[in-house]
Amino acid sequence: SPAYFIPLAEECGLMQDLGTLVMHRAMTDAHRWPGLKVAVNVSATQMRYPGFVQQMKDLLAETGTEACQIEIEITEGVLLNDDNATQMILRDLRHLGFSIALDDFGTGYSSLGYLSRYPVDKIKIDRSFVSNLGVDPEAEAVIRAIVKLSKALNLNILAEGVETRAQKNILRQVGCNIIQGFLFSRAVPVA
Repeated sequence: SPAYFIPLAEECGLMQDLGTLVMHRAMTDAHRWPGLKVAVNVSATQMRYPGFVQQMKDLLAETGTEACQIEIEITEGVLLNDDNATQMILRDLRHLGFSIALDDFGTGYSSLGYLSRYPVDKIKIDRSFVSNLGVDPEAEAVIRAIVKLSKALNLNILAEGVETRAQKNILRQVGCNIIQGFLFSRAVPVA
């Protein structure tokens, strides 16, 4: 599980190399799949690496991929320091054409200020809220609030971890039309 090996890679100092390998593969695949966008998780450690933006430019050139084919997914932890350097990195990435998604929204240190200060294109509702749809009325209330917030800020919204038709139907009713999860497909091989 990434929850196990990512912290271990960060602790061992391997996150930058692992991240570069994953990004290279994602860009190579994106280049082979015109018209599709590939989402790639980027850790705070990777993003704060000196020269990260230049490395991304180099990978684009090497793979022949256009930045608009890649969505960079960050967690709220990346925004925790609320520093100018992170803001500039995200702005530079957006300027290059990458889109930015805030992954696992609502599970960390959510702040409305983050959404106005950082150049984010999409919010991804964490699966922990989705899994309780139809079971816990508060889950639906939270998702409704996130959807309204996203629409007010003109952000795209995606729900993760959709496994049942009931969850899908509730999400559609509250206005979340981009959904992903095992209801549609498990992970599939690249081919």
